[in-house]
Amino acid sequence: MKPGNQTITAHFLLLAFAFQGKMQFLFFTMISIMFLAILIGNSLIVVITTIDPLLHTPMYHFLKNLALTEICYSLTIVPKMLTILLVERKRISFTACALQLNCVILFVTCECFLLGVMAYDRQVAICHPLHYATMMSRSRCFNMVLGSWLSGVPVALGFTVWLFTMPFCGRNVIDHFFCDVPPVLKLVCADTALFELLIFVAIVIIVMIPFSLIAISYLCIIHAILQIPLAVGQRQAISTCAAHLVVVTLFYSTTGIIHLRPKSSLSSNMKKIVSLSYTVVTPMLNPIIYTLRNQEVKQSLRRCIDKWLFRKQIAVFSLSR
Repeated sequence: MKPGNQTITAHFLLLAFAFQGKMQFLFFTMISIMFLAILIGNSLIVVITTIDPLLHTPMYHFLKNLALTEICYSLTIVPKMLTILLVERKRISFTACALQLNCVILFVTCECFLLGVMAYDRQVAICHPLHYATMMSRSRCFNMVLGSWLSGVPVALGFTVWLFTMPFCGRNVIDHFFCDVPPVLKLVCADTALFELLIFVAIVIIVMIPFSLIAISYLCIIHAILQIPLAVGQRQAISTCAAHLVVVTLFYSTTGIIHLRPKSSLSSNMKKIVSLSYTVVTPMLNPIIYTLRNQEVKQSLRRCIDKWLFRKQIAVFSLSR
């Protein structure tokens, strides 16, 4: 943006979606239901993978952290969006906007690396089953998860501080439903060429390192599957990777459209819809995708429910005596 009259920005206005009347209430209801589904579905995964000893394996350890990431990511964006839709309070403070952007970058980066780690886990399980326990030891899994969570900290802090210390001028209206880099950057009245270049390089690195790991892992998996003589064994190997592959496709296909093509010809409304798909739809679908054909998770959920019902019956029986 060209230099102009600088203003001290105390708050921003989020335009969100231009719905009115019944359409706005319908959209609010739909997003509310999806948000509840995100919290319930991902929380269930976190709970059952924590309390069930049979699910204390690397795969479910990574899945639990992915679910935690989805919960944190949704809590960062959706409550404010619902507030805008319900009472039309579009104002967000300067500090809240910066904090929201920082969390968005942090959790998206974490999810990218977790998906890469999960692909590597599946590759080790299928290609090196006899060495799986040593290659995916508890300490190594802990370090992988810790690295995934911390990977976005310097990027998120660095770019957020840099962006929000730039001078803002003109209207303080953000044409989006949350504080994302491209719409906030449009309000800056200084030369942003270096910032745009460096953040694009950072996005490519953040996306390509995990994506390369995923691609290499699946090439190894495909090669290993082709060596399995029985069709039943091949189907079992493919089924262990199917859920992860679907989640990877959903995540990269939506985030890539927005963040790897910042100058794309998509309209503002279309960008909002695509952003909505990876901020609300994908976090809602992930628990469903991972549990739909996963018998271990289903059985664990049944065991947890049975234990809860049994304890409740014991408590009622003891009170009746």
